[in-house]
Amino acid sequence: MEIDGRTKICGLIGNPVEHTLSPMIHNTLAGRMGHNLVYVPFPVEKGRVAEAVAGAHALGVLGLNVTVPYKSEVIANLKENDCLAGQIGAVNTLVRTKGGYKGYNTDMEGLYRAMACEGIRIGGEQIILLGAGGAARAVAHLCAAKGAAKVYMLNRSLDKAQTVAGEVNKAAGKEIVCPMCMMDYATIPDGKYLAIQGTSVGLTPNDEDVVISDATFYEKVHTGFDLIYSPWETKFMKLVKAHGGRAYNGLKMLLYQAIIAYELWNEVHVSDADADVVYEKLREHFTGKT
Repeated sequence: MEIDGRTKICGLIGNPVEHTLSPMIHNTLAGRMGHNLVYVPFPVEKGRVAEAVAGAHALGVLGLNVTVPYKSEVIANLKENDCLAGQIGAVNTLVRTKGGYKGYNTDMEGLYRAMACEGIRIGGEQIILLGAGGAARAVAHLCAAKGAAKVYMLNRSLDKAQTVAGEVNKAAGKEIVCPMCMMDYATIPDGKYLAIQGTSVGLTPNDEDVVISDATFYEKVHTGFDLIYSPWETKFMKLVKAHGGRAYNGLKMLLYQAIIAYELWNEVHVSDADADVVYEKLREHFTGKT
């Protein structure tokens, strides 16, 4: 594309940002949809988030994504926040408004769309959620918002799981999340569950690590969804498949959280065909297979 005086700018703030795949996603979308837009990463030093947000608005930046470690810190510098982002307490997308930016969390809607794309439902489901950190906390809010029947939150620290469960249940107005110590997984009632792996265990280069290795756990899983997308197939996914379940990685979550941000910035709808083209580019990046 030719950059000119009408080129819109979007980007990513975080630290570090060198590894990001977001430019691949957004610049591919802009090219396919004929938008005069470029997307670039902006490394932001610790303690300078407020300056970065104000400076971006002053320079006319259309929108920003926010990655670690600033997803919560950035909130204090925004004009307003979307309801879901406020509940979760984390923002990953800033949309330009007249007096500042509005914050959204497209990570969870991205996860929801990724699951729907694979025929996975949350409404009415019995769910096992591994972890109680930032990502798992957001997943718990999503599960409650989308009508999960029950969420068994397993975490190494029971106190942390109890804190998150209390917060989510209060927001939902009913007891949906059941906090449990990770080692007590065997006490989960017999049945078939959707299991969501929300920790960083198994992330490259620690490909063979897994939170739970016991075969009896995986016999309860009909579908496993790992938020990790590197490696392409995590140990968690392999164990789910070995015991007859379906398993998916988090690459489509990465794709759809970006697509939702792109749609918010440009007030457009990204077609399934365009989404598929971007997904194939991402898949080729990780697998080397065309």
